[in-house]
Amino acid sequence: MAKIKGAIVVDTERCKGCNLCVVACPLKVISLSKEVNTKGYNYAVQTLEDTCNGCSSCGIVCPDGCISVYKMKVEN
Repeated sequence: MAKIKGAIVVDTERCKGCNLCVVACPLKVISLSKEVNTKGYNYAVQTLEDTCNGCSSCGIVCPDGCISVYKMKVEN
């Protein structure tokens, strides 16, 4: 059976660093970066590359729609 691997892409310029996605992630793969965007906000980044399962919890709770979630099958 194929496993599902997920990944997120954050629109860093629109992200306000509200931290809702960090709290919503069940696998704790998202954190706020130490860098800031042009508006002065610490933006969300995926910190654990191979751990995301593509559950979309982060994308659902993002109030500004800054997170796109991608899933792909990975053969064992």
